[in-house]
Amino acid sequence: MIPRTYTDRIVAPSLLAADFSRIGEETSRAINAGADWMHLDVMDGHFVDNISFGPAVIAAVHATNDVFLDVHLMISRPDHYLERFIEAGSDLISVHVEATHDVSETLKRTRDAGVQAGLVINPATPLSEAEPYLDQIDLLLVMTVVPGFGGQSFMAETMPKIEQAAALRAERGLSYHIEVDGGIDPKTAPIAAKAGANAFVAGSSTFKAPDMAAAIQSIREA
Repeated sequence: MIPRTYTDRIVAPSLLAADFSRIGEETSRAINAGADWMHLDVMDGHFVDNISFGPAVIAAVHATNDVFLDVHLMISRPDHYLERFIEAGSDLISVHVEATHDVSETLKRTRDAGVQAGLVINPATPLSEAEPYLDQIDLLLVMTVVPGFGGQSFMAETMPKIEQAAALRAERGLSYHIEVDGGIDPKTAPIAAKAGANAFVAGSSTFKAPDMAAAIQSIREA
């Protein structure tokens, strides 16, 4: 995998919007359409009001395709399940600051295992909750919808947090990516990019698009 920096524009189609009966083929379709990463949303039915999939699906994607796996754990105890997702082949694991765990310890365990570490904040969570950990992460994911279900509308009111995160990154000489997830398409991606985001999770706007390659390119060039 070619190393990426926060100056690169990254598009990560979300597997949640794919045809689950053809996971391997759908991942290949995204890669052939120009996806940089694959985003995998893990939901436990407790932290968020939905259930998606677990380590076995991530292992299946890892086994069938050579692509960077951007894994988002929307689960109450990411520390308890962390090793299972590492062993499944995750390249980056993002955990919520709002979950029940020692955030610093979870991030350290992730990086010690040779996996990149991300931290997620929900729309209602201020950036100050993530600020103490910014020097311990490779990626900050700012949710632009309330997590749990796909197809929601983009929340522009989250953009100030992205601007603040970009400013803090520059002030502290850090290098984390700023990723957005929720309602991202060619119309909303420019708004997030202007605020400072460089990684874009896109579900319905990529997998459901008539031309997936064109949709990914439109988001990348937004």
